Amino acid sequence: MTWRWRSSAALGFATLLACASPPAQALFASCTTSASGVAFGTYPPFSASPTDSTGTVTVTCTPLLAGLLVSYTIALSTGSSGNYASRSMSSGVSTLQYQLYTDSARSTVWGDGSAGTATISDSYLLDLLVPKTRNYTVYGRIPALQPASPGAYGDTIMVTVTY
Repeated sequence: MTWRWRSSAALGFATLLACASPPAQALFASCTTSASGVAFGTYPPFSASPTDSTGTVTVTCTPLLAGLLVSYTIALSTGSSGNYASRSMSSGVSTLQYQLYTDSARSTVWGDGSAGTATISDSYLLDLLVPKTRNYTVYGRIPALQPASPGAYGDTIMVTVTY
């Protein structure tokens, strides 16, 4: 069985660039976001080891002023489960628990900063009209020994970048 990120419109996973009340930096820089899905591949339900994989969130910022300090926070949604404690992907009526983390040790759940989750924050100086791209690894894990029916499992995660 495989897991892939889906968006409502096309391939990849859904991204949302959010800026409720634009701070000054939002007026003088433009940031875009893209993401590659976490593809777990085949899940062995009788293996005593978890199944791990990674994906990437990419943020590219282009300044309109030289020497601009851009700061942003990257949050991930709960997905279809509606809570961070037990993210799940589905194939028809079957579900499979999984989790997304900010670190390679898979100890810090990547969320929106609530319910014991963390976000990723970054800031750096931009040169005039020179885009700067940063990649952030999404660490995924499916816990071991989950009974699962054969099928293609999926979930939709929304990425929110606030700057």
